Amino acid sequence: MNVLVVEDDADHLDLLTYALRREGFNVSSAVDGTQAVEKWQETRPDIVLMDANIPKLNGLEVCRKIRHEGRTPVIMVTAKDEEEDIMRAFRYGADDYVVKPFSVKQLVARMKAVLGRTNAEPFKTTSGELLIGNVVLDLQSHVAKRDAVEVQLTRLEFRIFSMLAANPGRVIPYSRLVEYAWGYDGGDSSLLKTHICHIREKLPLSDRKDRGIRSVPGVGYSIAL
Repeated sequence: MNVLVVEDDADHLDLLTYALRREGFNVSSAVDGTQAVEKWQETRPDIVLMDANIPKLNGLEVCRKIRHEGRTPVIMVTAKDEEEDIMRAFRYGADDYVVKPFSVKQLVARMKAVLGRTNAEPFKTTSGELLIGNVVLDLQSHVAKRDAVEVQLTRLEFRIFSMLAANPGRVIPYSRLVEYAWGYDGGDSSLLKTHICHIREKLPLSDRKDRGIRSVPGVGYSIAL
């Protein structure tokens, strides 16, 4: 499995590269944003580990460029642990967020979880599409359209909404949504509500308050049409 590590701290880069290679990964590296984009375009790795504070082009901009041009999973690896920093990373298209310092075992587990949910299909349809109200979800391209107009969803938003859309009228527990969206039991349940709010804003299914994504306190969420 090929990993691109983007890190401008030479010591941290050497340690992480050594640790990942011991875990069996093929590792390439970049020390600034411009080089990161070039390496990504050249090698098309399976996953990218991205520091946010890198020279020339910051990690968030690199993440957005990768997300605009492809579907390579990106995990932000940074010392910033404020909620706004984490939410900004997800808005730019990050698939996960790991705060320094961290254990290599934890990082590898998160990498495998991200790769697993990126490649997994939560449900199968004959057409590869889900229709829910006036919204169409393309399960192959991860594109959402409302009234035939494409709506930009992050990868996490798409996964959360697609799980709900595949089960209209059924209450999906918080734990199941978190595990599916983040790909592991320790997913960030505190951010689930925030992602649901973003989905509601981007994809209102109805003007009526009793329709669309509904919260069932203490249980989970459902879609009511």
